[in-house]
Amino acid sequence: MSDTRMAPAVGGPADIAGLEPLKTVRLRWPAIIGGVLTLAMIAGLLRELLGQGLAGLGRSLPHDPRFYLCFAALYMSLPTADYLIFRRLWGIPLGGLVALVKKRIANEVVIGYSGEAYFYAWARSHAKMVAAPFGAVKDVSILSAIAGNAITLAMIAVALPLGRSLLNPEQFRIVLGSAAITLAMSLPFLIFSTRIFSLPERALWWVFGVHCVRLLTGSVLIALAWHYALPGVSVGMWLFLAAGRLLVSRLPLVPNKDLLFANFAILLIGQDRTLSELIAFTAALTLLVHVVLLALFSLHALATRKPA
Repeated sequence: MSDTRMAPAVGGPADIAGLEPLKTVRLRWPAIIGGVLTLAMIAGLLRELLGQGLAGLGRSLPHDPRFYLCFAALYMSLPTADYLIFRRLWGIPLGGLVALVKKRIANEVVIGYSGEAYFYAWARSHAKMVAAPFGAVKDVSILSAIAGNAITLAMIAVALPLGRSLLNPEQFRIVLGSAAITLAMSLPFLIFSTRIFSLPERALWWVFGVHCVRLLTGSVLIALAWHYALPGVSVGMWLFLAAGRLLVSRLPLVPNKDLLFANFAILLIGQDRTLSELIAFTAALTLLVHVVLLALFSLHALATRKPA
């Protein structure tokens, strides 16, 4: 007797219903990644604050309000530069600045380039505005690193002859070796640029220029902020130290960059305790602003959240 049972039709309602959860996950993955990275930011900030961050806030506060104005401009220089870039590339609204501030926070308190992952997830969640965001996010990130390396090498060329007497032979070799590695890291992107970058050449040069201006502006702002905090030191000396700060931050062979910069600054201007407190306070104030902004963004998101 033959089996009269019929196999379920391929592509029937049962199969389609089974695929719905997968479709939902595909649609919601940008929000899921964004939420995970936001939690990672909160955890990273708590770790930093419970470490040396709270101690840094207990240092001597600068009394000149111009210090805080310059600090605020410095803090917003990176997300503002990114906003100008993506405003031109994608036409993002002003609300995109919030995502770019979170991108900066993630890069500083989670792991490197986690901010790019967060911003990519944000861009994908705005798919009607941004069709294929990966290429632009990748290009802007690479150009930011190349611009940083280029400015660093230029500062090495200017500062090394002036500061040669401040370095012992071992430190001098480390700086030269780091400069060579910095140059080597940028060369592959320049040699194979046609295969690596997806943006048009004109857009690439514009993005590179914005990053260079942002880096130079940031160095001037931090120099002015420190000058207003310690007016006994000339602006010119602070500019030299700001160049050294940018230089030290990008040297790949230096294990403790903050300590090296602090020692270098103390050798130049003295005032070791006052200067150490100023550097610690600046770092702690950055963490505090991270916490405040992330809390405000989270409260705003909860207040404007649409009911399911």
